[in-house]
Amino acid sequence: MEELTPKVVRTTSLSEFKVNGRKFSCLTSYDALTAGAFDEAGIEVLLVGDSAADNVLGYSSTLPITVDEMIPFGRAVAGATKRALVVVDMPFGSYETGAEDALANGIRIMKTTGAGAVKLEGGERSSSAISALVTAGIPVMGHIGFTPQSMHALGGFKVQGRGDSRDQLIEDALAVQAAGAFGVVLELVPAELATEVSKLLTIPTIGIGAGAGTDGQILVWTDFAGLHAGKPRKFVKRYLELRSDLVKAAAAYRNEIASGEFPTQENEF
Repeated sequence: MEELTPKVVRTTSLSEFKVNGRKFSCLTSYDALTAGAFDEAGIEVLLVGDSAADNVLGYSSTLPITVDEMIPFGRAVAGATKRALVVVDMPFGSYETGAEDALANGIRIMKTTGAGAVKLEGGERSSSAISALVTAGIPVMGHIGFTPQSMHALGGFKVQGRGDSRDQLIEDALAVQAAGAFGVVLELVPAELATEVSKLLTIPTIGIGAGAGTDGQILVWTDFAGLHAGKPRKFVKRYLELRSDLVKAAAAYRNEIASGEFPTQENEF
């Protein structure tokens, strides 16, 4: 697969991956240090997610975060990335009010962050915003299924696309594609339906809680690294137990200061 690995991942690269049957990886990132590490590891897409709201800023959900707050995160990630495609989330309120507002905010994000694309939530309801951005030359990643910015309207953290909502999810996927998006996130969608949608669409799909049949996978980096306390959600696999390691390290540091073990002469000038 090495010959299929581009020096710089672009939106067209993801389309080529889909055609070639190559699965690709995505992680969120909100800072230069993690972005540089994930880029070095070969992660193809870095999403500057509005999940920075609850993972970095301490908000209770993604709803409060603003464009002003997203821009420094986007700039940090894009500035530390040499190869991965950097996508910045458009936060709640930055595109729902119409295509004109979506375009103004999308232009601002692209000009001030150095990112390669933006992402916004919603299927048919967001098609005019997607189309306006794409027409202006801004690559757009869609996001359907469970859309966190609409969590109150959806009745909370629930799987989408079951029962009567199945047909609507398919229509949303087709609407995102028709509007010109280069890819679409499928979140909390039954695996069988996500596989069907992935086969139906010509643009790549990126799953989170949507099974193995999508073209790519994404996780929030703090979930994948075990930075949160408690049991992870069903769709999360922890590749590290970073919170536990940090707690142990911080406790060791505190104890060495209290005992006089740190600093030693080796740490002096």
